[in-house]
Amino acid sequence: MGYRVAVVGATGAVGREMLNILEEVNFPVDKMHAIASRKSIGLEVGWLGGVIKCEDVAQFDFSTVDVVLMSVSAELSREWAPRIGAAGPIVIDNSSAFRMDPDVPLIVPEVNAEDIDLARKRNIVANPNCSTAQLVVALKPLHDAARIKRVVVATYQSVSGAGSEGMDELWTQTKGVFVLGASEPKLFPKQIAFNVIPGIGEFRDDGYTDEEAKMWNETHKMLDPDIALTVTCVRVPVMVGHGEAVNIEFHEPLDEDEARDILREAPGVLVVDKREPGGFMTPKEVQGEFPVYISRIRRDPTVAHGLSMWVVADNLRKGAALNAVQIAELLAERGMIGRKVLA
Repeated sequence: MGYRVAVVGATGAVGREMLNILEEVNFPVDKMHAIASRKSIGLEVGWLGGVIKCEDVAQFDFSTVDVVLMSVSAELSREWAPRIGAAGPIVIDNSSAFRMDPDVPLIVPEVNAEDIDLARKRNIVANPNCSTAQLVVALKPLHDAARIKRVVVATYQSVSGAGSEGMDELWTQTKGVFVLGASEPKLFPKQIAFNVIPGIGEFRDDGYTDEEAKMWNETHKMLDPDIALTVTCVRVPVMVGHGEAVNIEFHEPLDEDEARDILREAPGVLVVDKREPGGFMTPKEVQGEFPVYISRIRRDPTVAHGLSMWVVADNLRKGAALNAVQIAELLAERGMIGRKVLA
């Protein structure tokens, strides 16, 4: 038996990827609905080798579906997710709106699948920030083995993390450099073509950005609140794929060979780690791939028990759409799709 599924935000980059991945993994769908804003009514998106037309979120009857995958702004999620959940279907929300809500589980299935039962409380499950998702997939098996004390992360985040507008801006500026000079930035605070921008999101009073705060707050919620974590988030001129340079200090000894063996057996991870030119993965190579790739695993001699490594994944997939679909699969396995909110 299949499910009645709706994808809200179906015309966006992540929404389209959700549709692609639902198709790729053969998620059991009896009826698919593409939902968007009123201005997108009638637009066509791909599904099962054909197309389906977008329907208006304000007019759609969500009591007619079993599960909703949502990729819209946090503002729209705060408005619509509780209303949709109250109508019956369970909502898997890709925005930041509910990630830190104590009544909403924040889930990466390879990391904290056991927390999914909390979804019955509000019929909402939160998807983490794209950079957090790949980070915790890499950290979880190592934390289980040797207890992580502290993590230092520098991200190298592609422009697709800012949506289709970010991709358009990089493309337009890149073309312009070779003609009349790069156009003025509109979405990003500075030119992104042939440049890097050491700040993603709004700056807080402590000098960190809200993107950086998301990473430690979400890691604490999903993995362990006692892990000390500091982050610098950087936007780079790459279309798709986030990289992360990760330095880990452990409470207990763990050498690089043990870590490599543990990660090779970990769910959702592929290790590509040859100590030679090209013996590592890059964002370009992981585009369209499901796993989190880990390379350059090595000892950090500056602390008693330390390792450094490189973590890279397709942010539109594991960082967003794939993780949402994996949550849907987890809910289906637990028999939770189609249940009403408990009183």
